[in-house]
Amino acid sequence: MHEATESDIVIAGGGITGIATALELLDRGRRVTLLERGARKNFGGLANEAFGGMLFGGTGLQRRNGIRDTPELFRDDWYRAAEFSADDHWPKRWADTYVERCVPDAYDWVRGHGIKYFPVVQWVERGEFLPLNSLPRYHVVWGTGWHLTQTLIKALENHPNRSLLDLRCDHYVEDFLVEGNRIAGVRGNAEGKAFEVRAGATVVASGGINGNLERVRAVWDRKRYGQPPALLLNGAHPDGDGHLHDVVARHDGRVVRLGQMWNYATGIRHPQPQFEHHGLSLIPPRSALWMDCRGNRVGPHPMMSGFDTHELCKRVGHMEDQYGWLVMNRRIVLKEMAISGSHVNPAFCQRDILMLLRDILFGNQKQYRMLVDTCPDVVIGTTLDELAVKMNGVTGNNKVSADNLRGGIAPYDGMIARGPTFHDDDQLRRIAQLRNWRGDKARTLKFQAVMDKKALPLVAIRVMLLSRKSMGGIETDLSSRVLDSRGQPIEGLYGAGEACGFGGGGISGIRSLEGTFLSGCILSGRIAARAIAGATNPSAGHQGHTK
Repeated sequence: MHEATESDIVIAGGGITGIATALELLDRGRRVTLLERGARKNFGGLANEAFGGMLFGGTGLQRRNGIRDTPELFRDDWYRAAEFSADDHWPKRWADTYVERCVPDAYDWVRGHGIKYFPVVQWVERGEFLPLNSLPRYHVVWGTGWHLTQTLIKALENHPNRSLLDLRCDHYVEDFLVEGNRIAGVRGNAEGKAFEVRAGATVVASGGINGNLERVRAVWDRKRYGQPPALLLNGAHPDGDGHLHDVVARHDGRVVRLGQMWNYATGIRHPQPQFEHHGLSLIPPRSALWMDCRGNRVGPHPMMSGFDTHELCKRVGHMEDQYGWLVMNRRIVLKEMAISGSHVNPAFCQRDILMLLRDILFGNQKQYRMLVDTCPDVVIGTTLDELAVKMNGVTGNNKVSADNLRGGIAPYDGMIARGPTFHDDDQLRRIAQLRNWRGDKARTLKFQAVMDKKALPLVAIRVMLLSRKSMGGIETDLSSRVLDSRGQPIEGLYGAGEACGFGGGGISGIRSLEGTFLSGCILSGRIAARAIAGATNPSAGHQGHTK
C-alpha cells in the first residue's frame, strides 16, 4: 500500500527544531506535515533529555543579575571561541545573526510561551587562558528541556491553526521527491508502508550524527582529539545517525565540517541504559582531583570543568587509554556534583524550589545514592588502598596505584591545610575565582581537602569521552536554504537546527560557548519558517514554491 499526500511544507524531524519551525509556520497560516521517525513518546527528541541551558547576551535577566553585556562583547567572545577559518563564510554570518537575534527570536519567544528561566544566570565556559564567556550568559529553563519541549508540544496541539498540522510519528524519511531541478517533498516508510508527501518546501530538521558512534569515529578530528576512542559513550540517541545528511549529499547538497563536534570529557555509563553504550555527562565537582588511568594527578596544569570543554576533550583524547578518574569525598559529591540532563535533576525538572533549596543546603543525597549504588563507573572506599583496589576492579587492568593517588592528593591537601595565604595550586586559585560569582559560590566548597576524615568515604568516578552534538552539518544560507556544491540554493530544500550545525554548517566553529544548541534550534527553525512563508503560496500546495 502506498500513501500519497500534499502539503505546503513538510518537515523531516520532530525534535525541538521541527516543533519550533512548525509553530512559526502555523502562526503564518501554512499547511504543515511534521514527520518524526520515532514513536510518539519520543516526540521532542533529544531536547526532552537536556538540562535546558541556553546562551543569551543582553537579556533583562542578565541586567537583574548585575551583568552588563553588549553585542560587541558577545560577538568578540563568540569569534574567539569559534576560531573560525578563512572559508567559514556562512558560519560567521550565522554567528552574527545569533548575536543580533537570539534575544527576540529565542529568549523572548520562549518566555512568550509561559516558560521561565532560573533567576540566577550561570557562568560556564569561562576559558582557561583567554576569556571565552567574559560574562555569565547561561540561562537555565526552569523545568529543564523536558518542560520546554512539552510546553511547545502543547502549543502545537492547541494551536488555533491546529487543523493545518498533519503530525505523524513512526515515519522514516528515506529520500526526497524531485521534480525537474527542485525538491518536491519526501518519501519513506511508516511501519512497513510506503508513503509520499509532496510539498512546496522541505525542511531537514533531523538532528546531527552523534548518535552513530561509528560515524563519529569515522570523522574524528585526530589532530585535535587524538585517535578515535575505542571507549566512547553515546550521549545523543541512535536515531541521530546522519541518514538525511547522506540524502542531502546525494542531491548535491553540501555537508561540511562533520569533524566539529561538541562532546564531553566526563561521560559515565548510564545506570539504566536505553541503548548500547548509553552514557550520561557529569558536571564534575571543582574540588575533585582529576587523575589519569594510573592514578596520577593530571598536570602540571590541573583539569577542571566549567572553563573550556573543548580543551578537556583534547586532553582526555591524548591521555593513555583515553579516560581518567575524578577522586573526591562524599562531602564534595553532595555539594558540587551534578549530572547533565532533565530527569536526573528532579528539582529543576519538576520546578520544585523546596527540593532545590534542600539539595543546596544539605546536599543531593538522592543523586549520591544513585551514583554509588547503580553506576558501574563509581566506587567508594575509606582508604586510598581500598579505593585503588576498587578502581582497578572497574577497569580490570590493575593500573591504579594507591601510592600514585597519595602522591597527587597529599600535596594538594597539605596546601589547603597551610591556608589561602600559601595557595600556589591553580585549581585552588580557580576555586577562589569561581566563588566570586554567586551562581558558583552556592555550589562550590571553600577549599575542601580530599582526605578529610569528616567527609569520608572517598569516591572515585571513571570518566570518558561522550558523543553529544554535531557542530558541523548541512550548509545553509541566512534564509536556511540548503546550498549545493556550487554554493547555490537547492530549490525547495531548507535545513535547520543541529542537522545544519545550528546554521550555515557550523555556527560555533570548533568550540561552543555552551548553551547555543536549544536556542540555536529555535532560532534557525524560526528563520527557516519565515523564509519559507515569504516564498510559498499557501493555497498552491506542492506547486507553489517558485523563485
